[in-house]
Amino acid sequence: MVKKFYAYFLLKGEYGICVNWADCEKKVKGVKGARFQSFNSEEEAEKWLREGAKYESKVKSQRSKVNLLPGIYFDAGTGRGQGVEINVTDKSGSSLLHKVMPMAKINKFKVHRLSKEFTNNYGELLACYYALRLALKIKVKKVFGDSRLVVNFWSKGIMRKNTLPKDTISLVKKVSLLRKKYEFSGGEITHISGDDNPADLGFH
Repeated sequence: MVKKFYAYFLLKGEYGICVNWADCEKKVKGVKGARFQSFNSEEEAEKWLREGAKYESKVKSQRSKVNLLPGIYFDAGTGRGQGVEINVTDKSGSSLLHKVMPMAKINKFKVHRLSKEFTNNYGELLACYYALRLALKIKVKKVFGDSRLVVNFWSKGIMRKNTLPKDTISLVKKVSLLRKKYEFSGGEITHISGDDNPADLGFH
């Protein structure tokens, strides 16, 4: 498993780097205006903090080096610190959620925010569901996501039922059926690095 570093910045001037999400969550949960993000190295985390803890700095510097394939990209994240949000975009990062979801459910950031009881993993799965629905609707043959759990297991119906809530189990079954339909039509769902994902929401 790739080691992650979690940088956080609070408006009162406190900041730091954690080596696991649980410790970072304790620092930022419920704190208004808290900013936090995951990185593959401690040096990247330190640079982000030095540059003012701006979400855009990581996104622009790393994605500009990647030639993305045409397709539909999905992600979930808690980068804004207000709960899990889901995003579905094209390769340029332009939102596509409005094509498969009522506008009333999409916020000013062009993403959909879930109720607080849902986890980030559930959000990734829900984002995958909408990405697959859209891909079938507009006949796009490539879908990309940065969650290995969703791409390699849950979207295939592979799960540990005894450890999951009923809502997640139900959605796993729904997504796995949709994936079979999509692949039967010639579609393909592929894992992509979170650093390269144009749908990235600041935390993955």
